[in-house]
Amino acid sequence: MKEKLSILLEKLYRENYLEKEELKFILDNITYETAGPLFYYASKTRKKIYQDRVFLRALVEISNYCKNNCLYCGIRKDNRHVGSYRLLPEQIINCCRSAYQQGYRTFVLQGGEDNFYTTGILAAIIREIKRNFPDMAVTLSLGERSREDHQELFEAGADRYLLRHETISGELYQKYHPGMIQEKRLQALKTLKEIGFQAGTGFIIGLPGQDNEILVEELHFLKEFKPAMAGIGPLIPHPETPLAEAETGSVDKTLILLALIRLLLPEVLLPVTTAVNTLDRKGWEKGFEAGGNVIMPVITPASFRNKYEIYKNKGSADGSKLKEIKERIEKAGYQVDMGRGDNPLWLKAN
Repeated sequence: MKEKLSILLEKLYRENYLEKEELKFILDNITYETAGPLFYYASKTRKKIYQDRVFLRALVEISNYCKNNCLYCGIRKDNRHVGSYRLLPEQIINCCRSAYQQGYRTFVLQGGEDNFYTTGILAAIIREIKRNFPDMAVTLSLGERSREDHQELFEAGADRYLLRHETISGELYQKYHPGMIQEKRLQALKTLKEIGFQAGTGFIIGLPGQDNEILVEELHFLKEFKPAMAGIGPLIPHPETPLAEAETGSVDKTLILLALIRLLLPEVLLPVTTAVNTLDRKGWEKGFEAGGNVIMPVITPASFRNKYEIYKNKGSADGSKLKEIKERIEKAGYQVDMGRGDNPLWLKAN
Protein backbone atom coordinates (compact mmCIF):
# COMPACT_ATOMS: atom_id res chain seq x y z
CA MET A 1 0.00 0.00 0.00
CA LYS A 2 2.77 2.42 0.95
CA GLU A 3 4.55 1.77 -2.35
CA LYS A 4 1.36 2.31 -4.38
CA LEU A 5 0.66 5.53 -2.51
CA SER A 6 4.15 6.77 -3.26
CA ILE A 7 3.80 5.91 -6.96
CA LEU A 8 0.44 7.69 -7.23
CA LEU A 9 1.69 10.84 -5.49
CA GLU A 10 4.70 11.04 -7.77
CA LYS A 11 2.43 10.53 -10.79
CA LEU A 12 0.10 13.28 -9.61
CA TYR A 13 3.05 15.64 -9.15
CA ARG A 14 4.33 14.83 -12.63
CA GLU A 15 1.05 14.81 -14.57
CA ASN A 16 -1.28 17.01 -12.46
CA TYR A 17 -4.01 14.44 -12.98
CA LEU A 18 -5.21 11.13 -11.55
CA GLU A 19 -8.21 8.96 -12.36
CA LYS A 20 -11.02 8.90 -9.82
CA GLU A 21 -10.12 5.47 -8.46
CA GLU A 22 -6.52 6.62 -7.98
CA LEU A 23 -7.57 9.69 -6.02
CA LYS A 24 -9.91 7.56 -3.93
CA PHE A 25 -7.05 5.20 -3.11
CA ILE A 26 -5.06 8.16 -1.82
CA LEU A 27 -7.93 9.50 0.29
CA ASP A 28 -8.72 6.03 1.66
CA ASN A 29 -5.14 5.32 2.70
CA ILE A 30 -3.39 8.58 3.57
CA THR A 31 -3.36 10.30 6.96
CA TYR A 32 -1.94 13.63 8.05
CA GLU A 33 0.91 11.75 9.70
CA THR A 34 1.79 9.93 6.44
CA ALA A 35 1.14 12.91 4.13
CA GLY A 36 4.67 14.30 4.20
CA PRO A 37 5.41 13.34 0.56
CA LEU A 38 2.07 14.84 -0.56
CA PHE A 39 2.82 18.13 1.20
CA TYR A 40 6.34 18.10 -0.25
CA TYR A 41 5.04 17.78 -3.81
CA ALA A 42 2.31 20.39 -3.21
CA SER A 43 4.81 22.87 -1.77
CA LYS A 44 7.24 22.25 -4.64
CA THR A 45 4.43 22.84 -7.17
CA ARG A 46 3.37 26.08 -5.47
CA LYS A 47 6.97 27.30 -5.47
CA LYS A 48 7.31 26.69 -9.23
CA ILE A 49 4.39 29.05 -9.91
CA TYR A 50 4.33 31.47 -6.98
CA GLN A 51 7.67 31.00 -5.22
CA ASP A 52 7.11 31.64 -1.49
CA ARG A 53 4.57 34.44 -1.92
CA VAL A 54 1.43 34.59 0.23
CA PHE A 55 -1.15 37.04 -1.10
CA LEU A 56 -3.13 39.21 1.31
CA ARG A 57 -6.65 40.32 0.32
CA ALA A 58 -8.60 42.90 2.33
CA LEU A 59 -12.00 41.39 3.15
CA VAL A 60 -15.05 43.42 4.15
CA GLU A 61 -18.25 41.65 5.15
CA ILE A 62 -20.85 44.06 3.85
CA SER A 63 -24.01 42.42 5.25
CA ASN A 64 -25.15 39.45 7.30
CA TYR A 65 -28.70 39.53 5.91
CA CYS A 66 -29.32 36.47 3.74
CA LYS A 67 -32.40 35.30 1.87
CA ASN A 68 -31.17 31.68 1.96
CA ASN A 69 -31.62 29.08 4.68
CA CYS A 70 -28.58 26.80 4.39
CA LEU A 71 -28.78 24.36 7.27
CA TYR A 72 -25.17 24.84 8.45
CA CYS A 73 -24.85 28.63 8.27
CA GLY A 74 -25.15 30.98 11.24
CA ILE A 75 -26.51 33.85 9.13
CA ARG A 76 -29.27 31.72 7.57
CA LYS A 77 -32.61 33.49 7.15
CA ASP A 78 -34.30 31.68 10.04
CA ASN A 79 -31.64 32.43 12.66
CA ARG A 80 -33.19 35.32 14.59
CA HIS A 81 -30.45 35.37 17.24
CA VAL A 82 -27.82 37.10 15.11
CA GLY A 83 -27.93 40.89 15.23
CA SER A 84 -28.40 41.93 11.62
CA TYR A 85 -26.43 44.68 9.91
CA ARG A 86 -25.53 46.01 6.48
CA LEU A 87 -22.89 48.57 5.57
CA LEU A 88 -23.82 51.70 3.65
CA PRO A 89 -22.03 52.36 0.35
CA GLU A 90 -19.95 55.16 1.90
CA GLN A 91 -18.82 52.81 4.69
CA ILE A 92 -17.69 50.26 2.11
CA ILE A 93 -15.76 52.94 0.19
CA ASN A 94 -14.11 54.07 3.43
CA CYS A 95 -13.02 50.50 4.15
CA CYS A 96 -11.51 50.33 0.70
CA ARG A 97 -9.71 53.63 1.18
CA SER A 98 -8.21 52.40 4.44
CA ALA A 99 -7.15 49.11 2.83
CA TYR A 100 -5.52 50.92 -0.06
CA GLN A 101 -3.57 53.16 2.28
CA GLN A 102 -2.27 50.06 4.08
CA GLY A 103 -0.96 48.67 0.80
CA TYR A 104 -3.66 46.20 -0.26
CA ARG A 105 -4.36 45.93 -3.96
CA THR A 106 -7.22 43.42 -3.78
CA PHE A 107 -10.48 44.24 -2.05
CA VAL A 108 -13.09 41.53 -1.38
CA LEU A 109 -16.78 42.33 -0.85
CA GLN A 110 -18.46 39.40 0.88
CA GLY A 111 -21.92 39.04 2.32
CA GLY A 112 -25.09 37.07 2.62
CA GLU A 113 -27.43 37.10 -0.36
CA ASP A 114 -29.02 40.40 0.67
CA ASN A 115 -31.66 41.81 -1.69
CA PHE A 116 -30.97 45.33 -0.41
CA TYR A 117 -27.85 45.48 -2.57
CA THR A 118 -29.36 45.69 -6.00
CA THR A 119 -27.07 45.31 -8.96
CA GLY A 120 -27.33 49.05 -9.54
CA ILE A 121 -26.15 49.85 -5.99
CA LEU A 122 -23.26 47.38 -6.23
CA ALA A 123 -22.23 48.61 -9.68
CA ALA A 124 -22.12 52.18 -8.37
CA ILE A 125 -19.92 51.09 -5.44
CA ILE A 126 -17.56 49.21 -7.77
CA ARG A 127 -17.28 52.19 -10.15
CA GLU A 128 -16.47 54.47 -7.22
CA ILE A 129 -13.77 52.08 -6.00
CA LYS A 130 -12.26 51.87 -9.48
CA ARG A 131 -12.44 55.64 -9.97
CA ASN A 132 -10.54 56.30 -6.75
CA PHE A 133 -8.24 53.27 -6.84
CA PRO A 134 -7.83 52.15 -10.46
CA ASP A 135 -5.05 49.66 -9.64
CA MET A 136 -7.19 47.89 -7.02
CA ALA A 137 -8.68 44.50 -7.97
CA VAL A 138 -12.26 43.97 -6.78
CA THR A 139 -13.48 40.50 -5.82
CA LEU A 140 -17.16 39.83 -5.14
CA SER A 141 -18.59 36.99 -3.03
CA LEU A 142 -22.25 37.89 -2.96
CA GLY A 143 -24.12 34.84 -4.21
CA GLU A 144 -26.12 33.96 -7.29
CA ARG A 145 -27.46 36.61 -9.64
CA SER A 146 -28.76 36.61 -13.20
CA ARG A 147 -26.41 36.62 -16.16
CA GLU A 148 -27.41 40.20 -16.91
CA ASP A 149 -26.61 41.25 -13.33
CA HIS A 150 -23.23 39.54 -13.36
CA GLN A 151 -22.47 41.16 -16.70
CA GLU A 152 -23.31 44.60 -15.29
CA LEU A 153 -21.05 44.05 -12.29
CA PHE A 154 -18.21 42.97 -14.56
CA GLU A 155 -18.66 46.01 -16.79
CA ALA A 156 -18.67 48.24 -13.69
CA GLY A 157 -15.14 46.99 -13.02
CA ALA A 158 -15.36 43.89 -10.80
CA ASP A 159 -12.46 41.56 -11.55
CA ARG A 160 -13.23 38.35 -9.71
CA TYR A 161 -16.22 36.48 -8.37
CA LEU A 162 -16.18 33.75 -5.73
CA LEU A 163 -19.25 31.50 -5.75
CA ARG A 164 -18.69 28.35 -3.72
CA HIS A 165 -20.76 25.43 -4.96
CA GLU A 166 -20.54 24.01 -1.38
CA THR A 167 -21.04 20.36 -2.44
CA ILE A 168 -21.03 18.64 -5.82
CA SER A 169 -23.38 15.94 -4.51
CA GLY A 170 -26.89 16.60 -5.78
CA GLU A 171 -28.37 14.72 -2.81
CA LEU A 172 -26.39 16.67 -0.20
CA TYR A 173 -26.95 19.99 -1.95
CA GLN A 174 -30.72 19.50 -1.91
CA LYS A 175 -30.63 18.32 1.72
CA TYR A 176 -28.64 21.25 3.12
CA HIS A 177 -29.80 24.09 0.85
CA PRO A 178 -33.62 24.19 1.02
CA GLY A 179 -35.23 26.12 -1.79
CA MET A 180 -32.01 26.32 -3.81
CA ILE A 181 -31.28 24.56 -7.11
CA GLN A 182 -27.83 23.09 -7.62
CA GLU A 183 -27.97 23.26 -11.41
CA LYS A 184 -28.69 26.98 -11.22
CA ARG A 185 -25.62 27.52 -9.04
CA LEU A 186 -23.34 25.47 -11.28
CA GLN A 187 -24.66 27.33 -14.32
CA ALA A 188 -23.96 30.65 -12.58
CA LEU A 189 -20.35 29.54 -12.13
CA LYS A 190 -19.99 28.77 -15.84
CA THR A 191 -21.60 32.11 -16.69
CA LEU A 192 -19.14 34.02 -14.50
CA LYS A 193 -16.27 32.44 -16.38
CA GLU A 194 -17.85 33.13 -19.78
CA ILE A 195 -18.35 36.80 -18.90
CA GLY A 196 -14.65 37.18 -18.12
CA PHE A 197 -14.43 37.06 -14.33
CA GLN A 198 -11.63 35.25 -12.58
CA ALA A 199 -14.17 32.80 -11.19
CA GLY A 200 -13.61 30.98 -7.91
CA THR A 201 -15.50 28.20 -6.22
CA GLY A 202 -15.10 25.69 -3.40
CA PHE A 203 -16.72 23.21 -1.06
CA ILE A 204 -17.26 22.31 2.60
CA ILE A 205 -15.40 19.39 4.16
CA GLY A 206 -17.28 17.27 6.67
CA LEU A 207 -20.93 17.74 5.76
CA PRO A 208 -22.87 14.79 7.24
CA GLY A 209 -23.16 12.15 4.52
CA GLN A 210 -20.02 13.23 2.67
CA ASP A 211 -17.58 10.40 1.94
CA ASN A 212 -14.39 9.94 -0.05
CA GLU A 213 -16.31 9.11 -3.22
CA ILE A 214 -17.99 12.51 -3.06
CA LEU A 215 -14.66 14.20 -2.30
CA VAL A 216 -13.16 12.58 -5.40
CA GLU A 217 -16.05 14.02 -7.42
CA GLU A 218 -15.28 17.42 -5.88
CA LEU A 219 -11.66 17.17 -6.99
CA HIS A 220 -12.58 16.13 -10.53
CA PHE A 221 -15.14 18.93 -10.76
CA LEU A 222 -12.45 21.47 -9.83
CA LYS A 223 -10.02 19.94 -12.32
CA GLU A 224 -12.62 20.21 -15.08
CA PHE A 225 -13.86 23.69 -14.17
CA LYS A 226 -10.36 25.14 -13.60
CA PRO A 227 -11.31 27.93 -11.18
CA ALA A 228 -8.99 30.89 -10.73
CA MET A 229 -9.40 30.39 -6.97
CA ALA A 230 -10.56 27.43 -4.86
CA GLY A 231 -11.78 28.02 -1.30
CA ILE A 232 -12.34 24.95 0.86
CA GLY A 233 -12.77 24.59 4.60
CA PRO A 234 -14.02 22.27 7.32
CA LEU A 235 -17.59 22.41 8.58
CA ILE A 236 -17.87 24.24 11.90
CA PRO A 237 -21.39 23.62 13.23
CA HIS A 238 -23.22 26.71 14.49
CA PRO A 239 -25.29 26.10 17.65
CA GLU A 240 -28.29 28.01 16.28
CA THR A 241 -28.68 25.92 13.11
CA PRO A 242 -30.21 22.51 12.34
CA LEU A 243 -26.66 21.08 12.11
CA ALA A 244 -25.75 22.22 15.63
CA GLU A 245 -24.96 18.66 16.72
CA ALA A 246 -23.00 17.69 13.61
CA GLU A 247 -19.38 16.64 13.90
CA THR A 248 -16.80 19.33 13.11
CA GLY A 249 -14.99 18.84 9.82
CA SER A 250 -11.42 17.56 9.92
CA VAL A 251 -8.55 20.03 9.60
CA ASP A 252 -6.22 17.16 8.67
CA LYS A 253 -8.51 16.12 5.82
CA THR A 254 -8.78 19.74 4.70
CA LEU A 255 -4.99 20.03 4.51
CA ILE A 256 -4.74 16.82 2.49
CA LEU A 257 -7.40 18.12 0.08
CA LEU A 258 -5.62 21.49 -0.22
CA ALA A 259 -2.47 19.66 -1.28
CA LEU A 260 -4.35 17.50 -3.80
CA ILE A 261 -5.99 20.60 -5.30
CA ARG A 262 -2.60 22.30 -5.60
CA LEU A 263 -1.26 19.29 -7.53
CA LEU A 264 -4.34 19.03 -9.76
CA LEU A 265 -4.39 22.80 -10.42
CA PRO A 266 -0.84 24.17 -10.07
CA GLU A 267 -1.81 27.77 -10.88
CA VAL A 268 -4.89 28.01 -8.68
CA LEU A 269 -5.03 30.68 -5.98
CA LEU A 270 -5.61 28.65 -2.84
CA PRO A 271 -6.73 30.39 0.35
CA VAL A 272 -6.02 28.99 3.79
CA THR A 273 -9.53 29.69 5.01
CA THR A 274 -10.65 31.18 8.31
CA ALA A 275 -12.19 27.87 9.38
CA VAL A 276 -8.78 26.13 9.27
CA ASN A 277 -7.20 28.82 11.42
CA THR A 278 -10.18 28.77 13.80
CA LEU A 279 -9.76 25.05 14.53
CA ASP A 280 -5.94 24.93 14.56
CA ARG A 281 -3.70 27.67 15.96
CA LYS A 282 -1.07 26.68 13.39
CA GLY A 283 -3.65 26.47 10.61
CA TRP A 284 -2.01 29.06 8.36
CA GLU A 285 1.42 27.52 8.63
CA LYS A 286 0.09 24.03 7.93
CA GLY A 287 -1.99 25.40 5.06
CA PHE A 288 1.02 27.04 3.43
CA GLU A 289 2.93 23.77 3.74
CA ALA A 290 0.03 22.06 1.94
CA GLY A 291 0.20 24.49 -0.99
CA GLY A 292 -2.06 27.33 0.17
CA ASN A 293 -1.04 30.87 -0.76
CA VAL A 294 -3.83 33.35 0.12
CA ILE A 295 -4.97 34.93 3.42
CA MET A 296 -7.88 37.37 3.69
CA PRO A 297 -7.55 39.74 6.67
CA VAL A 298 -10.96 41.05 7.73
CA ILE A 299 -11.28 44.85 7.68
CA THR A 300 -15.02 44.99 8.43
CA PRO A 301 -15.59 47.83 10.92
CA ALA A 302 -15.04 46.49 14.44
CA SER A 303 -18.59 47.29 15.59
CA PHE A 304 -20.01 44.87 12.98
CA ARG A 305 -17.32 42.21 12.70
CA ASN A 306 -18.65 39.81 15.35
CA LYS A 307 -22.10 39.87 13.78
CA TYR A 308 -20.90 38.12 10.62
CA GLU A 309 -21.30 34.86 12.45
CA ILE A 310 -21.26 32.05 9.89
CA TYR A 311 -19.99 30.02 12.83
CA LYS A 312 -19.00 30.88 16.40
CA ASN A 313 -15.57 32.13 17.51
CA LYS A 314 -14.22 32.84 14.04
CA GLY A 315 -10.43 32.85 14.06
CA SER A 316 -10.26 35.27 11.16
CA ALA A 317 -7.22 37.33 10.35
CA ASP A 318 -7.85 40.63 12.10
CA GLY A 319 -7.06 43.34 9.57
CA SER A 320 -6.30 45.79 12.38
CA LYS A 321 -3.29 43.61 13.24
CA LEU A 322 -1.63 43.72 9.83
CA LYS A 323 1.86 43.98 11.31
CA GLU A 324 1.36 40.78 13.33
CA ILE A 325 -0.13 38.99 10.31
CA LYS A 326 2.87 39.87 8.18
CA GLU A 327 5.28 38.82 10.93
CA ARG A 328 3.56 35.46 11.31
CA ILE A 329 3.75 34.77 7.57
CA GLU A 330 7.40 35.80 7.39
CA LYS A 331 8.29 33.80 10.48
CA ALA A 332 6.90 30.73 8.72
CA GLY A 333 9.35 31.36 5.87
CA TYR A 334 7.05 33.01 3.33
CA GLN A 335 6.97 36.37 1.58
CA VAL A 336 4.00 38.72 1.98
CA ASP A 337 2.55 39.98 -1.31
CA MET A 338 -0.16 42.65 -1.12
CA GLY A 339 -0.39 43.16 -4.89
CA ARG A 340 -3.31 42.19 -7.12
CA GLY A 341 -2.09 38.59 -7.31
CA ASP A 342 -4.03 37.59 -10.41
CA ASN A 343 -4.22 33.98 -11.52
CA PRO A 344 -1.36 33.47 -14.04
CA LEU A 345 -3.50 31.42 -16.45
CA TRP A 346 -6.08 34.21 -16.53
CA LEU A 347 -3.33 36.74 -17.16
CA LYS A 348 -2.03 34.72 -20.12
CA ALA A 349 -5.52 34.53 -21.62
CA ASN A 350 -6.16 38.26 -21.18
